[in-house]
Amino acid sequence: MRKAVRVIMLRDNNMLAMHRNKFGQQYYALVGGGIDSGETPEQALVREVKEETSLNISRYRMVFVEEAGDPFGTQYIYLSDYPGGEASLPDSSPEAAINKLGKNLYDVQWLPLDKLKTVPFLSETLKLAILDALKNGWPDEPVTIHRGMYRGGENGA
Repeated sequence: MRKAVRVIMLRDNNMLAMHRNKFGQQYYALVGGGIDSGETPEQALVREVKEETSLNISRYRMVFVEEAGDPFGTQYIYLSDYPGGEASLPDSSPEAAINKLGKNLYDVQWLPLDKLKTVPFLSETLKLAILDALKNGWPDEPVTIHRGMYRGGENGA
């Protein structure tokens, strides 16, 4: 089963996100990607954030584990401090190479938090967990969520 890492990074009422236009289907997702063989989730997180945003993170903690099923597997979701600097997709990244083909596009953006509720997001379950945490606080220990099953806190997200 695939294992991946994702980052939640906040700055000035915005969340770092990857806008995707995947063969015409547009949505947002958290920055991140697969864990390579021999890598810890934390090593993968630092590498993926650098590869996809040019940002160097050093302060982060796991807040969610999303059991996303096939083909996505287990997603380890970390909350990270914003390290400063401009987020941009490096020309050397695999995503930049894919962008050159023109039909499966990646664009790093700061998504306004007030728009998060209304935009298509992968996954909707994770989006509800993030909205709930923004309203009620981030969990002290990682919370496991199951794609399609999360309903938010007592009052929903």
